[in-house]
Amino acid sequence: MDLARYIDHTALKANTTEGEIMTLCNEAKEYRFASVCVNPFWVKFASDKLKDVANEVKVCTVIGFPLGATTTATKAFETKDAIENGATEVDMVINIAALKAGDTAYVQEDIEAVVNAAKGKALVKVIIETCLLTDEEKVLACKLAVAAHADFVKTSTGFSTGGATVADIQLMRETVGPNVGVKASGGVRDLDGAKEMIEAGATRIGASAGVSIVKGLTGTNDY
Repeated sequence: MDLARYIDHTALKANTTEGEIMTLCNEAKEYRFASVCVNPFWVKFASDKLKDVANEVKVCTVIGFPLGATTTATKAFETKDAIENGATEVDMVINIAALKAGDTAYVQEDIEAVVNAAKGKALVKVIIETCLLTDEEKVLACKLAVAAHADFVKTSTGFSTGGATVADIQLMRETVGPNVGVKASGGVRDLDGAKEMIEAGATRIGASAGVSIVKGLTGTNDY
């Protein structure tokens, strides 16, 4: 198993510095992580730093992050802007309030707007924020993401009350089937934890502890 190819090497804290993004990119080059995941402000910088390995290491960013409560039009604009700046993967947060209110049409259309804005240019991962949902809501959110033709479903932002669990990855994989990606994000700090997520059905791991994970060490996952 080439574990590095599962990892989105992540730095999303508000106070992340240019130097830290440079280190993130250099580590991604060294270990050939699947992507670096950065806030939209850093997309162009990361894209420039990774242009010589762009076929291997993608630039991922976040949309409607971390609350998912921006408007659909805003999420679509963010997506287009991120792609223009060099992003080839986008992780968007669903409208959690709309999901909980039972407004499934809005939730699906919100996802579809991002999918359409990214079509042919970037993968779309849909963050459902599992820690705020019941199991029934998790299943519903995954089904809406599949109906909207998203490429992945993702557990967490890492900024709410909890992160990925094995049980949630198993439930999400069971719901979306074999042809949609599942990303475990939030709280994956070490090699054993990453392996557990992959065995449960994850095809991508979001972690700030990517280097520690591939080295088999315990790290922090402090986004």
